[in-house]
Amino acid sequence: MANFNRLIFSVFCFFIVSISYGQNRYAVHFKFKPQDTFSLNRPSEFLSAASLARRAKFQIPVDSLDLPVSSKYVSGLSSKSAKILYPINWLNATVVEATAENINAIAALPYVEKVVLAAPGQSSNGRSGFGFDAKVGASSPNKTNAKTAATPYDFQNELIGIPAMHGEGYKGKGITIAVFDAGFPGVNTISAFAHLFTNNQIVATRDFVHLANGNVYNFNQHGTNALSLIAAKQENLLVSGAPDAKYILGITEDVPTEYRIEEYNWVRAAAWADSLGVDIISSSLGYWDFDDPSMDYTKASLDGKTATITKGADIAAKKGILVVTSAGNYGSRGVTSIIAPADAEGILSVGAVNADLARAGFSSQGPTADGRFKPEVSAFGNSAQVIRSNGTLGPSNGTSFSAPQIAALAAGLWEARPEWSKEDLINYILRSSSQFDKPDNLLGYGIPDFSKAYFGEILSILTLENESDFKVYPNPLNGGDLFVQFGKSLSGEFSLYDINGKEIQRIDIQRASLNQPFEISLPMIPKGMFLVQMQSGREVKRTKLLKR
Repeated sequence: MANFNRLIFSVFCFFIVSISYGQNRYAVHFKFKPQDTFSLNRPSEFLSAASLARRAKFQIPVDSLDLPVSSKYVSGLSSKSAKILYPINWLNATVVEATAENINAIAALPYVEKVVLAAPGQSSNGRSGFGFDAKVGASSPNKTNAKTAATPYDFQNELIGIPAMHGEGYKGKGITIAVFDAGFPGVNTISAFAHLFTNNQIVATRDFVHLANGNVYNFNQHGTNALSLIAAKQENLLVSGAPDAKYILGITEDVPTEYRIEEYNWVRAAAWADSLGVDIISSSLGYWDFDDPSMDYTKASLDGKTATITKGADIAAKKGILVVTSAGNYGSRGVTSIIAPADAEGILSVGAVNADLARAGFSSQGPTADGRFKPEVSAFGNSAQVIRSNGTLGPSNGTSFSAPQIAALAAGLWEARPEWSKEDLINYILRSSSQFDKPDNLLGYGIPDFSKAYFGEILSILTLENESDFKVYPNPLNGGDLFVQFGKSLSGEFSLYDINGKEIQRIDIQRASLNQPFEISLPMIPKGMFLVQMQSGREVKRTKLLKR
């Protein structure tokens, strides 16, 4: 009897295993998007107020991509014995678990455009996967080779102008950043992130890999590392660029395996973040080769149009969202070694430099398959200082750690210049970069700088303070009284403009003697950069003025 029971149990286990291996995950793409409930005339039923506000601000219309997948079509998949995992509005697709027999029946449905194998087997059972995958980013600690700084993180911050950004008072307030990664263990307990919870800066969280999991503060610490380079705020540990921003955290990467399901996870997460009103997506993830070689992308595929995740990044960009993503760690493969979605247009892909400001050897190289420069910009990524899941600070390598720094810079800039569109923001970041005039496929346009991006054209104006006939002082200005030595007349016209070119003040001025400067009492102006213009007859001179 005991042997019989053992046999029954063995057969039962074999039966269960057989069923399990018979189920795979597929993305079912639909031809159409009929709606019974939702309408583009009532977008508030499927998009948040913040999402609609961004569209209105930048004149981006709500379109059919925003509409939910047809509930009738999803029901039709269920009728073919498919287990519905989740829909993806942007791709007009639904990810399901099904047997090969059932999926053949689904593919034959008249409203199904195509069926794509996303991953073998069933959805993740919640494996922790604390090791790091090369596609996510290198993580092994290394001795820092950064130049000497007061604190370990000063070098990486100073390189892109974070101290100047904070000095102007910009730390990402009013900007919402979504971070997609493999997990965020320790974020809810580490003191450097405590402000995010105290100030209710976590907008939403979701696990797109382990669908039954409601806690993103576990699994792989790579997300914790990346988030620390945007949001950390602890003076004696790490202060990153955008500690005052709001955050959306999503797990999209399943580290133990690598299949295209993770691309679908990412696109679903991007659409979800968009519906919540996200401004910036920071993603230190990318895809090229998979555990199933038939899914691999070729260099020709990196054309900004082919990869599923690249299509998602492209949609996000067209929705007015700034996507900041790692260029990849395949630099040893030579040209066109970027990973998807770094090949997308209208985004910022980020390479890594070392302490000598040269490309880190692992940092992926462009161009895209269609000849565009990649990466767009670069930041410090060779021994970048990151916070680990145990709350300690240490160096790690990877474009995974240069990209979040650029996301933080972008958040501060967008707070400072809220009138900028996503395209404006990218343009000013590129123009501020160290090799804007001579971009290449190693560093792109180079290393960006906050002050050059923020002050823009004013910094390109020739400064003439050293000329004997034109001097503006004190500069920087601390009070409200300004003195101007100018021209060979007792009268003139003084004008003050902000960095947008808006006139703040224009007055006629007089002086008693050519040996005396003109005296101007300025209105209460905020801290920042301004343009001073002096005119007397046909003579006009301009220079920049910094108010502290």
